[in-house]
Amino acid sequence: MHWIVLVLSGALEAVWATALDRSEGFTKLWPTVVFAVSVVASMAGLAYAMRELPVGTSYAVWVGIGAVLTVAYAMLTGAESFSALKVLFLAGIVGCVIGLKVVH
Repeated sequence: MHWIVLVLSGALEAVWATALDRSEGFTKLWPTVVFAVSVVASMAGLAYAMRELPVGTSYAVWVGIGAVLTVAYAMLTGAESFSALKVLFLAGIVGCVIGLKVVH
């Protein structure tokens, strides 16, 4: 259960990072609301996962999932350029996250 919560919290990290960008310095209401709700939920999920999982593993997985999903979403929406090298390096992060799960 802790791993599932950790993965979902990592996905919420991508939500709050994207909402933070779209809030334009907290000047837009709804992106700011989405940011606030998702950052609290993401941190709460990380804290819950860390009750059972080591801090280093938890944080690395949380950040890795959040980073991969944030960049992937930005590339899909055209906010960031697409390149094969970016995809390769993102796949490397995913591989490392999977590796951390396997060795835990």
